[in-house]
Amino acid sequence: MDTLAQPRLNLFAHETGARIGRRIHAVSQVIQASSLPGPVRELVQLRASQMNGCGFCVDIHAKDASAAGESADRLHLVATWRHSTVFSEAERAALELTEEGTRITDAHGGVPDATWDRVRAHYDEEQCVALVALIAMINATNRIGVILDNRGGAYRPGDLGTVAG
Repeated sequence: MDTLAQPRLNLFAHETGARIGRRIHAVSQVIQASSLPGPVRELVQLRASQMNGCGFCVDIHAKDASAAGESADRLHLVATWRHSTVFSEAERAALELTEEGTRITDAHGGVPDATWDRVRAHYDEEQCVALVALIAMINATNRIGVILDNRGGAYRPGDLGTVAG
C-alpha cells in the first residue's frame, strides 16, 4: 500500500463507518442550513483543520471556500488571522472561539467568558449553536482524518457529499 496516497482504513467501506459518515454529513447539512454565514463556516473549518494538521480537511475547506468566492488573500492569512487586517470583527471572534475550542486542554479551563462575549456580540443564539456544533464537528472530523492518515491534495471542490458517502 502506498502510504502517501492511501488512508490506513477506508471508513466508508464498512457499514459502521458509512453510517457514521452519513450522520456527520447530516449534521454538516443542518449547520449549512443555519443562518451562520458561509464564509465564517469555511474559515472556521479551515483554521481548526490547520491547527489539527488534517491535510485532507484543509484541502476540502480551502478549495470549497475558494470555489465559493473566498479570496486567496484571506485563505492564505487564516493561519495568521490575529496579525491580519482582512477579517471582520465577527470573523475574528469566530476564529478566536475556534482556536480556544480546539485547544480546550491548552486553555486551562476552556473558553474564557471574554471570548464568548465577543462571539455573542456578533452572532445570535441560532448562529452560536451552529458555530459551537461546527467547531465540535470539524475537530471530530479532523481527528478521524489524522488517525486514518487521510491525506489532502486530491479533493475537487463541491465533492464533500460524495466523500461523506
